[in-house]
Amino acid sequence: MRAVVTGGAGFIGSHVVDALIARGDEVHVLDNLSRGKRERVAGEAELHVGDIRDPDAIFDAVRPEAVLQLAAQMDVRVSVEDPALDADVNVLGTVRILEAARRHGAKVVLASSGGAIYGECDGPAPESAELRPLAPYGTSKLCGEEYLATWNRLYGTGHVSLRLANVYGPRQDAHGEAGVVAIFMGALLGEATPRIYGDGGQTRDYVFVDDVVRAFVAALGHDGGVFNVGTGVETSVVDLYGAVARASGVAREPAFAEARLGELQRSVLDCSLAARELAWRPEHALADGLARTWASFVEE
Repeated sequence: MRAVVTGGAGFIGSHVVDALIARGDEVHVLDNLSRGKRERVAGEAELHVGDIRDPDAIFDAVRPEAVLQLAAQMDVRVSVEDPALDADVNVLGTVRILEAARRHGAKVVLASSGGAIYGECDGPAPESAELRPLAPYGTSKLCGEEYLATWNRLYGTGHVSLRLANVYGPRQDAHGEAGVVAIFMGALLGEATPRIYGDGGQTRDYVFVDDVVRAFVAALGHDGGVFNVGTGVETSVVDLYGAVARASGVAREPAFAEARLGELQRSVLDCSLAARELAWRPEHALADGLARTWASFVEE
C-alpha cells in the first residue's frame, strides 16, 4: 500500500518506515525535521519536509491508503509552558491529518501515550481505566484519540489509536526530552554521571521499539479501536539503571537529585486487549532490548 508516516524521520517513526519498506509498501515520510533526522529515513522512502498542520498538498500528491501519525509535540515541559502550542500541534495537527486522510480514504493509526493519559496507576491499566492526565501533553493526546473515535462513528472509518508505554531502543536521542534509557546510556558512553530524580522507586513499563513497530503494522489490519502497547511489567528507575549498567558493562554510581514536580510514581499498561484483537504481544525482554540498544549506541 501507499503509506505516509508522519514523524518518520524520528526515533519510532523511522523504525516504522523500515518495517513498511521491508514488507513491500510504498512509503512517504512527512516530517518538519525539528527533531527528526534526514539520515534516519531509508533511501527507499521519499521524504517530504513539511508540517502536519498543513498536510494537504503532500497528501494530494501521494494519495495515501494508510497514514501512521507519529509526529507530535512530545515535550511534557513544553506542554506546561506553552499549552496552546501543544494543542495546536497535537490536536489541530491530528484533525488536519484526519481530514486529509479522509479525502483519500486512508486509514489512520495514531501514536498516543499510555503513561501521559492514564496518570497514576494502581496496577496495570486497561483501556477502560480512568483517564487522568497530569499535563497538557496527555490531554492533547487524549483529544487526538477522541477525534479518531469520532471520525470512526461519523464516517465509518477504522482508525486505530495505540497508547504506547515507555518506548526505548536504537536511534533514540540521548538529549533533550529523551527517554531515560537513552539518557542513561548517553551518560555511560561518555564521562557524565547518570542522574536519578527522587529515590528512584518510581516505576515505568519499558517496551522495545521493535515490538512497538509490530503493533503499528498489526493495527493497519484492524477495523478501529484503542489499544495499549507495553509489556505489563513494572521496572523502577533504580532497577532500570542497574540493568542498563549491566548491558553496558560500565560500573558507575549514579547521582540522586531532588524529585521532579508532578512526576508519575507508577505507570504500567495492561496489554491483554492487543493480544486478543491484534494478535500482538511484546517479544523482547528488557535485558535483551537493552543489550541491542547499547550496541547501537556504541556503533554510532
